[in-house]
Amino acid sequence: MAQIFPRWTNKTPRVILITAVTAFAAIVAFFWYFGSPKYTDAGYRPVQPVPYSHKLHAGDLELDCRYCHWAVEISESANVPSTQICMNCHSLILTESEKLMPLRESIGNNVPVQWIRVHMLPDYVYFDHGAHLNAGVGCVTCHGNVAEMEIVSQISPLSMSWCLECHRNPAPNLRPVDQITNMNWQPPEDQKSFAEQVLKEKNIYPPVACSGCHR
Repeated sequence: MAQIFPRWTNKTPRVILITAVTAFAAIVAFFWYFGSPKYTDAGYRPVQPVPYSHKLHAGDLELDCRYCHWAVEISESANVPSTQICMNCHSLILTESEKLMPLRESIGNNVPVQWIRVHMLPDYVYFDHGAHLNAGVGCVTCHGNVAEMEIVSQISPLSMSWCLECHRNPAPNLRPVDQITNMNWQPPEDQKSFAEQVLKEKNIYPPVACSGCHR
């Protein structure tokens, strides 16, 4: 009796199975990468209501980060500068600048400037900004060298794996507390010994369990 289907059709189920598995793996890989914080968040650079240049203020003028973000060492979250902080200088400097009109309107109407946060964590994550700075983690570790940024953008993924990588090995990211805002600080040759001493003296044991950041 003659066969109804050609011999090559015997391979069809195997081809379909392999194709389905490959397609499923490709879809998972696509969303695994393109849906990760490294791809969706890193590079985020919103347009602010006032064209503020960190390169000019923090870089050329060498303003310390804590002049504007004055609560970073004592607060769980970094404060957004108030209009009054800006006007401490700009009530005398560039008083007629069109670019600074939103500041003058803000101070006149007693309505804060609607700055857009660049670095944000989900509500289900507990993060103490001050604790990290007081441990000796510099601003540049998470935010990059903002003194070179005309417009601040997010350079780190701020993902769980990225945070855990530092928690498991914090030594390379520790520095003297008086250097936390120094964007050009370089670790010494004995960085490992220095970090071990800091960890011991301050009794620092970064949590790696879920409850450390998810409370």
